Amino acid sequence: MADVFSRLAPFIQEYIYRNGWTELRQIQTDAARVIFESDDNLLLTTPTASGKTEAAFFPVISDLYENPSESFGVLYIAPLKSLINDQFSRIEALLDESEIPVYHFHGDVAASHKTKAINNPKGIIQITPESLESMLINRSNDVFRLFCDLRYVIIDELHTLTGSDRGNQIICQLSRIARMIGYHPRRIGLSATVGDVSLACDWLSLGSGRRTTCPDVPRDKLKWKLGFEQFYIGSDGIAAEGQENGASNAPASAENHTIDPGYAFVYDCVKDRKCIVFSNSREETEYVTATLRQIADKRGEPDVFSIHHGNLSAAIREGAELDLKNDEVVNTTCATVTLELGIDIGKLERIVQIEAPNSVSAMLQRIGRSGRRGGAPEMMMVFREEMPLPDTPLPQLIPWQILQAVAVVQLYAEERFIEPPIRKKLPFSLMFHQTLSVLKSSGELTPAKLAGRVMGLPPFEAVSKESYRKLLVSMVSNDFIERTETGGLIVGLKGEKITSSFKFYAVFKDSEDFTVRCGSDEIGTITSPPPVGDRFALAGRVWEVTELDVKGRLVFVNAVGGKMEISWPGDYGEIHTKILKRMKRILSEDTVYPYLKPAAAKRIAETRALVRKTGMLQYPIVHLGGYSYALFPWLGTRAFRTLRKTLYAFKERFKLSAIDYERCYYITFRMEKGTPAELYGAIKAKIESDSFNVYELAESGENPIFDKYDEYIPSELLREAYAVDRLENKIELE
Repeated sequence: MADVFSRLAPFIQEYIYRNGWTELRQIQTDAARVIFESDDNLLLTTPTASGKTEAAFFPVISDLYENPSESFGVLYIAPLKSLINDQFSRIEALLDESEIPVYHFHGDVAASHKTKAINNPKGIIQITPESLESMLINRSNDVFRLFCDLRYVIIDELHTLTGSDRGNQIICQLSRIARMIGYHPRRIGLSATVGDVSLACDWLSLGSGRRTTCPDVPRDKLKWKLGFEQFYIGSDGIAAEGQENGASNAPASAENHTIDPGYAFVYDCVKDRKCIVFSNSREETEYVTATLRQIADKRGEPDVFSIHHGNLSAAIREGAELDLKNDEVVNTTCATVTLELGIDIGKLERIVQIEAPNSVSAMLQRIGRSGRRGGAPEMMMVFREEMPLPDTPLPQLIPWQILQAVAVVQLYAEERFIEPPIRKKLPFSLMFHQTLSVLKSSGELTPAKLAGRVMGLPPFEAVSKESYRKLLVSMVSNDFIERTETGGLIVGLKGEKITSSFKFYAVFKDSEDFTVRCGSDEIGTITSPPPVGDRFALAGRVWEVTELDVKGRLVFVNAVGGKMEISWPGDYGEIHTKILKRMKRILSEDTVYPYLKPAAAKRIAETRALVRKTGMLQYPIVHLGGYSYALFPWLGTRAFRTLRKTLYAFKERFKLSAIDYERCYYITFRMEKGTPAELYGAIKAKIESDSFNVYELAESGENPIFDKYDEYIPSELLREAYAVDRLENKIELE
C-alpha cells in the first residue's frame, strides 16, 4: 500500500485516516497503479460496495490536485440522475479542502449551478448522456473551452450501457469531443456485473486509440442469505379458498381474508427492517406500495413505505433516497431498476424481489444493495400465481418465474456466470439521431463532410456507405434534412421540430407523458390521463382527477383512499439462453435447493413430477389435445425469436394456425397436417443448414420498430438491422 498511498493527495490520505481504514483494498491499489504508471484506459469490475468509486477517484483527484486542469479535468457520466446526485455528495465532501470544484449537471439541477459550471470549467463535472448531448448541440462553440484539458472520462454502471443505444451515444459523444479538442482522454469504466471482461474492455476502448486494462482481483467466497416462497391467488386477487401452501405462509391474521397472502408475506418480511422491495415494472411497484400501505392501515401500524421509479417527480425520488441513507429511519422503499444501480444507500437489512429478475446481472445488482456495511447480502423472492383451473393447459401449469429465479441463482453460484455484453452492429435509430445532432451543432455541412463525421463514429463501423446513403436520401426526402442552394445539408423543417424538443437529447424511447400535480406539488407523470372525476394510481397512492389541461399536458388531482392499477408502455428485456437451459435442467434433476421455502419447494417438486409424465423434457413438441400443440425450445430471447420466425415459414406445409407464445418460455399452435416429429425435424434442418440466413426471416412487408427513431428509418434498413441485431444465425436445437 505504501507506494500508492504516498502518491495520493494529502487530503485523500487524511480522508483515509479519518475513516479508520488500515489499508487500501487490492482493487484500489491496482487501479492507482494503472492510472499512475500507464496511459491505458481502466475497467474496474468488482462486486457492489467493493470500493470501485474510491479506486477510480482517489488517483484521478490526486492528479488534478498536483496538476490543476485548465478546463474540466474529469467527465463523469452516469445513467441515472440519482446516481449522480449521490456521487456528487460523496465527492463534494472528499474535495472540501482541495479547491477542486465538482459540479453535477442534469435536468433536475438548478440553472444557477449549471451556469456556474459553464463559466468556471474546472475540476469534475458529473453528467447524464442526455445533458452532455444538449451541451454538444447548444454549446458547440464552448466545447473546446469546456474540455480542452480533459484528462479522464469515468463511465459508471458500464454494464447497463454496453450494447444499448444510450451507451453507443456516449461513445459518439466522446468521439465528437475528441475531434474538437484533438485527442482522446483516458476512459475509466465502473461496473459490478460484467459478464465478459474482454468484450467490455473492447467497448470501453472504442475509438480511443488506447488499450483497456482490467485488474484481476480475486472474488470473495459467496455468502448470501436467500429465501424463495410461492403463493396462489384467486381471480379476485385474494387467497384462493382451500389452498394449502399460501395459508401456511401467510400471517395468521384477519386481514388474510381480504389481502393478497403474497403481499402480506412481503409485509412481514420487511416489517421493522430497512429494506427495498424490487419489482420488474412500474405497475407492479405502484401496486406493491399501495398494498403494503393498505396492510399497514388495516393493522393500525405506521406507513413507513416510500416509492421510487422513473415516472415520479424528483422530489419524491430524492425523498425516498434520503430515507434510505438515514440509518435512524426504519422504512421500506418499493422500487424498479432505478434503485438497482450503485448509489450508496447505507445499511439495508434485506432485499425483497417480486417475481424473477430477468438476468443474473440484475439479481447481483439488487442483492448487492444489502449487506453493504459488512453483513451478508440478504434477499427474499416472492412469487404469486393464479390458482390453475381444471382445464388449464400444460404450459400455464409450469411456474416459469420460480424456475427462472432458481436458474439465475444457480448459474452464478455454480459458474459465476453473468450475461456478456452485446454490441449492436447496425444502430440506425442512433445514426439518425447523431446525424441530426451533428448537423444541429455544426450548421451546414457538405454531404461528404457529414458522412465523414457520422460514419467515423465508432458505433457505426459496421454500417456500409450504401446503407448510410439510403438513410441520408430518406432524411432529405422526408424533410428531416434540407439541401441548400449550394448543395450543402442543414437540418430540415421536420428535423427542427424534433431537435427543438428537450426529448431529442435522449436516444431511448419516451412517451408523451402528462405531468400530475396536486396543489403546488408535482407527483410524477402518466402516459394516458383519465377524464375528470376518474381515478388512477401514482406514487403508491390513488388520485382523483379534478382538472385536465390537454394542451399543457397537465393533470390536476386530489388524493383519495383506496388502491388501483396503472400501466406504462415498456418491455420485459432480454433473457440469455443459458438461463433457459438451466431452467430445463432444474426440471430434470432432483436437487433440493436449500433457499426454497416450503411452498416453493413443493411447487418445484410438483412441477418436476408433472413434466416428467408429459415427456416434454425429451420431446420439444407436446400434444395438448385435438390439433393443439406446445413447443418448448429452451432458448433465450433472440434465439427464441429466430425459432418463432422460422416456425412461420412452415405454416402452409403443416397447416399451422393460432400461433402464440409467452416470453421465451413456449410457443403454442394448431397443426392440422403432419406430425410433431416431422415439424420439428423440418425446423431443425432449416436452422442448422449451411444456407440458413436470418435475413430471410425479416419479411419484405415487415417494418420491425424497436428503437426511438426507427419509424423514420427506411424499411429495408430496419429489416437488415432486425436480422443482424435481433436474431441469431447459429442456434443449437436439441
